[in-house]
Amino acid sequence: MQDLHALVVEDDPDISSALVETLEGAGFRVTSAHDGRTAVDAAAADPPDLVTLDLTLPHMDGIEVCRRIRESSDCYIVIVSARSDEVDKLIGLEVGADDFVLKPFSPRELRARVAALFRRPRSTAAASEDSPARGPHVPVPSQPADEPTTIQCGAGLVINSARREVQVDGTIVDLTRIEYDVLEYLATHLSRVCTREEMVLAIWSSALTHDHHLVDVHVANLRGKLRRHSDATWIHTIRGIGYRMDREADPHDRRAGGGPNLVARFDAEDWARGLDF
Repeated sequence: MQDLHALVVEDDPDISSALVETLEGAGFRVTSAHDGRTAVDAAAADPPDLVTLDLTLPHMDGIEVCRRIRESSDCYIVIVSARSDEVDKLIGLEVGADDFVLKPFSPRELRARVAALFRRPRSTAAASEDSPARGPHVPVPSQPADEPTTIQCGAGLVINSARREVQVDGTIVDLTRIEYDVLEYLATHLSRVCTREEMVLAIWSSALTHDHHLVDVHVANLRGKLRRHSDATWIHTIRGIGYRMDREADPHDRRAGGGPNLVARFDAEDWARGLDF
């Protein structure tokens, strides 16, 4: 059995014990930290494969802990918090968390969410045969030799699926693991409406990950990062249903102030107002 290490960061002793018991039951070797500074030090001393993280911690809050761990680690981070405000979810996901579970949590659901995370390949796990795998072995079908490894989305957006790399006009776009998964899923279904439900099932691989708003959060973050490199619009909101990605025309083919540019401004305002997209 592989040595998978989980770091539980939780101030409440009872909840910490429940998390430790749940993760040990799932086969993890578990370390606990009860404040933010200790958590950052523990993650540096013994790099974890998984972190469960409360937001309300002594000495350093969970958002800052998440940010610091993410600077040097590609581990899976699941926020487990009683703070249900949308802004907490948005900020937590923006700084690098992979999922958000509300307290009181169900041990079965937490284990299902963690299992779903580990079924997705790590962005750094294009591991060579010489290096041992860090996560559970999940067979990945080999790619046919004639199947392209790049997806051309127009307006300079190129997705390299073999390298899990995204570029706009030759510049690499820094995306989180889930943001990349969302973009690649939409890009492989160009011009087709993708519902939130099917995206949750495809990307999180678990029907128990029922919070479809997670999709909205990651799409909003993804759009924001793409707009730093281009004013083109590739992802369109289909209100009440989901999203559709279209191949975007090159800049010189777009009419200034109309069409895609207008949609881009509308989507940005949509997200800022927190409307139902």
